[in-house]
Amino acid sequence: MDEQTISALEGRAKAIRRHVVKMIGEAGSGHPGGSLSAADIVTSLYFNVMHIDPQRPHWEDRDRFVLSKGHAAPVQYAALAERGYFPVEELTGLRKLGSPLQGHPDMKKVPGIEMSTGSLGQGLSAANGMALAGRLDGKDYNVYVLLGDGEIQEGQVWEAAMAAAHYKLDNVIAFLDHNGFQIDGPVKEIMSPEPVAEKWKAFGWDVQVIDGHNIKEIIAATEKCRAVKDKPSMIIAETVKGKGVSFMEDKVEWHGAAPKADEVEKALQELA
Repeated sequence: MDEQTISALEGRAKAIRRHVVKMIGEAGSGHPGGSLSAADIVTSLYFNVMHIDPQRPHWEDRDRFVLSKGHAAPVQYAALAERGYFPVEELTGLRKLGSPLQGHPDMKKVPGIEMSTGSLGQGLSAANGMALAGRLDGKDYNVYVLLGDGEIQEGQVWEAAMAAAHYKLDNVIAFLDHNGFQIDGPVKEIMSPEPVAEKWKAFGWDVQVIDGHNIKEIIAATEKCRAVKDKPSMIIAETVKGKGVSFMEDKVEWHGAAPKADEVEKALQELA
């Protein structure tokens, strides 16, 4: 991949981070930390990796994306708007009465949302269903799913992990946003899932560990996944909570707190 393409994607990720900060600041509530940590992954998928068409959100042959950690909805909304699914101006409606942009994604109200999520632990199961449907329908699309590292404390995640391996769902490609924090504190202190890579391997998955803020690595990892046969793929993306905003980085208090007006301004200056 040429440096010009990488640079353009990095610029797009920065724009998405700006949207996230502005949206949550305007709403006065939301989840900036995990939205910012996932921005490079989401940007890479929506603007380089996935076969999608904003003009045909229900195109049968499209790739699917499931945001299992649904509280990071702002980053997905920002990507969808930047990609052309709906006007960017609508982002200011986040969490406001009458807006389709709820605190968690709603597949019935927002074009491009494949699954309503927010109750943690369910996204991988939904992705498996989509992948199985694609196989039955003779389609060759991939289903991408983004999980949080606190989220994988949920037992249903591991049931879904077993099912994906059992049915050899090589069209399931999962990302783990491994930023180390959940709402109550460090993941390792609340209920450690470590060793994460070894667990997914033991469950029958192909596993890669990458820098989740290196777009070149993210895209290369997905290319490798598409060559894997007869097993699902897990990309463990090492990320920083609140990435891109210095006073939010690695701070658990920014998991679910909205920046005030002066903090929004400071963050936007850093993301300029």
